[in-house]
Amino acid sequence: MASLSLRGIYKKYPGGVVAVSDVNLEIRDKEFIVLVGPSGCGKSTTLRMIAGLEEISEGELYIGDRLVNDIAPKDRDIAMVFQNYALYPHMTVFDNMAFGLKLRKVPKDEIARKVEEAARILDLTPLLNRKPKAMSGGQRQRVALGRAIVRDPQVFLLDEPLSNLDAKLRAQMRTEISLLHQRLGTTFIYVTHDQTEAMTMGDRIVVMKGGFVQQIDTPQNLYETPCNKFVAGFLGSPQMNFIDAMLLYRDGKYVVQFGSDDTKTSRGIKYEVILPDSKVTPDLEHYIDKEVTMGIRPEGVHDEPMYLANATTGIVKCSVEITELLGAETFLYLDCQGIKITARVSPKSTARPEDEIDVVLDAEAIHLFDKETEKTIIN
Repeated sequence: MASLSLRGIYKKYPGGVVAVSDVNLEIRDKEFIVLVGPSGCGKSTTLRMIAGLEEISEGELYIGDRLVNDIAPKDRDIAMVFQNYALYPHMTVFDNMAFGLKLRKVPKDEIARKVEEAARILDLTPLLNRKPKAMSGGQRQRVALGRAIVRDPQVFLLDEPLSNLDAKLRAQMRTEISLLHQRLGTTFIYVTHDQTEAMTMGDRIVVMKGGFVQQIDTPQNLYETPCNKFVAGFLGSPQMNFIDAMLLYRDGKYVVQFGSDDTKTSRGIKYEVILPDSKVTPDLEHYIDKEVTMGIRPEGVHDEPMYLANATTGIVKCSVEITELLGAETFLYLDCQGIKITARVSPKSTARPEDEIDVVLDAEAIHLFDKETEKTIIN
């Protein structure tokens, strides 16, 4: 098994294009780490540099204690699972899984043992004589995983392996890959653009944007304490609500104020959320009477009578545009003076499209971001 160390890694292409900039990452032995970000953020390029499929322009890559910058992919003791499965269509499942071992001149009895063991782990035993065209997408993906398992590598690299599957199968395969990681006890590095996959699978998540690492942390810490507006908005579904606001200081309290001061219409109302003492930090002083961006996740917006009855701040009038009942919860898409707000509420909510309702913005759930730099002020 192996730890990995990426030290000041860059990928530069001719013409001055920099795809990956100064990636510094320590991956522990047996860790499941996920690289996540939008298309073009550099996550797959980083994975391909670890695999040796892309040359590292600058920096050092260690697998264990070994510097591998100039080591060929086949000698790095890694196995890669691709998005498109990359199976040989004319070969059976058994032969697809055994192919790499045959190239390495592994004895036939050992090949059979390894393939049968991997097939048992992945529930592929009944399919060993089938060819890929006679299999579903999920089965093909399991064969691709099996081909990696039989090599018994130090590191598994998985590049968007579930993106070709339907939603139900994706959810099922997420669980299977997580269980596989536990069973094998090997280091997994997993690339995805799907933040749900990242949140549910990773021990730690590396959030990337524009070739730069934005933040590295556990899923829960990223969700609760994002370092900037991008991370806050990228993780979470539906995403965090962002509202342009002013930070005021009045009667010994910090107040976040937003809304319209158009007194000519009935909609000209300024709304306020008084920050609780638990949210107050010395940094807030620098933002008094300045514009900020307020963030609040959908579950921090409440329409329940109990919240409304007990609220002393953050009550907002909205019109309901759309409701989405998902069984265990309901999403309300609201309009407050042109400000769009999404609320995640109880399925017992009585709100319906075109209703005018009051909601409460939970002051304990407020995040504030610098308007210019988008860095987090408070979480």
